[in-house]
Amino acid sequence: MTTKQPSMLTGQVIRDGLSYILRGGLCIKNGHLPPSAHFIPSDFIGVCVVTNADAAVDNYVIAQLRALEIQRVRLDFTYGDLENHNARFLKRLIEENFEVALHLLQPFKAAKNMHLTAEQASWQQFLVDVLNVFGKQVNHIEIGATINRKRWAGYSMAGFLSAWEIAHSEIKARGISLAGPNIQDFEPIYNISLLKTFKQKNQLPDIHTNNLFSERVSEPERFDHRVFKYRWATMFKYNLIKKARLLKKISTDFGVEKLVSPVAFWAIYRIQRLLPDGEQKQADYVARYFLLLAASGSLLQANWGALICQREGLINDGLSEADYPPLERVTHYQSADGALANYAPYPSFDAIKTVAKLIQGAQYLSTLATSNGLEIHHFKRDGKQIHAAWTINGKVAFLLDIYTKDALESAQILTRSGAILDRNVDLITESPIYLLWDADDKVNTKPKPALALNLAIHAHIKHAQYFKFAEGDWQGLILAKNAAEAQLIMQSLHPHKLQAPTKAAALRHARNAIWNVADPRDIAKQITIKQPVKMYPHKAFLDKFKPSKAKRSWNGAMELMRRGVATAQPIAYFEKTGDSSLKQNFFLCAYVPADCNIGQLFSAFSRGETVFLGLTPEDVFTQLAHYCHTMHSRGVHFRDLSGGNILVSILTNKKLEFSLIDTARLHSFNHPTALKLRVADLTRACHKLNWRNRERFMSIYLGLTGRKLRWQDKLQFHLYDFKVATKRTLGRKGIKRLIKRLKGWLG
Repeated sequence: MTTKQPSMLTGQVIRDGLSYILRGGLCIKNGHLPPSAHFIPSDFIGVCVVTNADAAVDNYVIAQLRALEIQRVRLDFTYGDLENHNARFLKRLIEENFEVALHLLQPFKAAKNMHLTAEQASWQQFLVDVLNVFGKQVNHIEIGATINRKRWAGYSMAGFLSAWEIAHSEIKARGISLAGPNIQDFEPIYNISLLKTFKQKNQLPDIHTNNLFSERVSEPERFDHRVFKYRWATMFKYNLIKKARLLKKISTDFGVEKLVSPVAFWAIYRIQRLLPDGEQKQADYVARYFLLLAASGSLLQANWGALICQREGLINDGLSEADYPPLERVTHYQSADGALANYAPYPSFDAIKTVAKLIQGAQYLSTLATSNGLEIHHFKRDGKQIHAAWTINGKVAFLLDIYTKDALESAQILTRSGAILDRNVDLITESPIYLLWDADDKVNTKPKPALALNLAIHAHIKHAQYFKFAEGDWQGLILAKNAAEAQLIMQSLHPHKLQAPTKAAALRHARNAIWNVADPRDIAKQITIKQPVKMYPHKAFLDKFKPSKAKRSWNGAMELMRRGVATAQPIAYFEKTGDSSLKQNFFLCAYVPADCNIGQLFSAFSRGETVFLGLTPEDVFTQLAHYCHTMHSRGVHFRDLSGGNILVSILTNKKLEFSLIDTARLHSFNHPTALKLRVADLTRACHKLNWRNRERFMSIYLGLTGRKLRWQDKLQFHLYDFKVATKRTLGRKGIKRLIKRLKGWLG
């Protein structure tokens, strides 16, 4: 019978942490804001590296580090590495004059058994052997590997303290800098308790290390919902900057002046759970992450890890997710896997190269905007002023709302990857840009920079750009391939030229008029236009406090596209400012041809048809359930998922493609949609299904979430059915039908 391994979360850790917190140790006034006027070390950014048995990989890694212009690396080293390729590679790094942080770690089994005398002796001998060969040639030695993750590291608290004591004795006896204890994420009670214990034993490290991840929060700027959940996240403001500043405060309070983040990354597969553009988003996040850490003024250094890995690297090793090693690479980056011929840089490679080139060795002056969805940070380096600017995911700001025209005309603007833009862009998006001026230039900005009000975009649509439309009292946005195409759309489909057709000529003419026109870019294609034409009094009152219907339709479509959920491609929206009628606005999108909609399919199945358009209920239910599950998993609450708004194209082998229209009511989240909201969507989609088919569809959908249909879910369906029936009898349509009948009787 095996005994349970003791936890790292001991009573002492909890008592030490609570004592520090209750004495105000985690209080920093405006801690979520970056301090002004501090210098960023010239070797601020590093990367975790490794090789394999192929010596050609050594050369490749060295070449990539030179291309990145990064001089500082971190290498994991464990039992047996003195006799294999890792020793060869370490020697090469030293010969090439890289600053090496050598991370010495124990295998899981050895860490788990550190209470045994034999294991302690093995650890000590390993340290002695490595330090005798390489100790004086590296920048520092790090001890500890994600020690607060027992299933990765294997340590108990007593076991780790024993390993630390042995390492501290051997390392400090040789006059080598010691770093540790490598806490994972932001769990400060471990930092507090361990530093307190080290101080009491005269075993403090020279450098305090904590892997300062933001990956599970999604975006680097987000207030961390894991600290006090979503409801309280914005109140306590635990963003990346605050966490960095608090860890620095903890370090200083216990007598350690240097703080380093040895490893952090965004795994592409984890990004793609919400956003399909994983490679592009990783590149956005790597730039934003290091810019924020530099702005925090709290860290001596921060590393990206790993250099080569298909999941989280700056370079793709060409392997699949199934090839990922059993132990997380944040704990032990053991090997560069895959074939050298298949290695290929991700977009994040150029992103980190650019941010390193621009901000290492710079002075951080101040922030123009932060913690409100828009980030603009002011650096100064080598005779240049640098503004790093971006928004949070999906949001947008207009440059002319922030800078004067003269300031923009005199600026050199670089993309996230360092390319010079040959024209001044209109927008700041989630993909960072850098605006550069000479140090002596006076850069005029407008007061209170802010996001564009209630506007969303998808920043990573291939071969497309956004163009601001502003003419007289009309404004909007156009999505086009280039400026010439935007001009063609503007001239051909100017809002002054758009007029809703008669009911007979429209695709639909009720509260909204929907009609098609020829696409000026390709007359063989069509563009669908939507305009509100009827506003009931209560809607007119409520909608005064919302964006125009055209902008809401644009935003909804953009949020779907960002999440990889098919919808009609937005082309433009136009709205008239100061329009009290709320009808002077137009949403333009690509026409979506379809074979039918879900409402037609579901009506046929409810009538008892076992096949409709060659499809069985099982064909439709299974594919639609997967589609809706993907949509909800990516944070969409559609709110108008009626059968008519789900278009269906039938491909070969009964494969279906779905596309959503009428997107104005959509709400989106940066996390999966709650179950209650999912069911609320599906009550609309399934309204035309009979109960037997509803239960079959819902069993398939809920099975994808690991749940079963509950009475609470059925109640939501009954309530929606009641609502629809009531509207038909007592609502506007019901009253109209009643009046029509009365007229017939009286006539």
